[in-house]
Amino acid sequence: MLTVTPNLTHPDESYAALIAAHDGLSEAESQAMNARLVLILMNHVGCAETLAQAFRLARDPGGAAT
Repeated sequence: MLTVTPNLTHPDESYAALIAAHDGLSEAESQAMNARLVLILMNHVGCAETLAQAFRLARDPGGAAT
């Protein structure tokens, strides 16, 4: 099941770390890093149903994730 309520222990610091991870990268390198990060996190989640919910929510943020 996809967690859609706030769940980061340190959201501001986590966002800052994400932005900092892109420092010094070209646009192409940044896009490649994002793609690798998505694949790493997909592997961590592991559940096809949860990933499908996340894909739907990312594609249509105003829609339901179920």
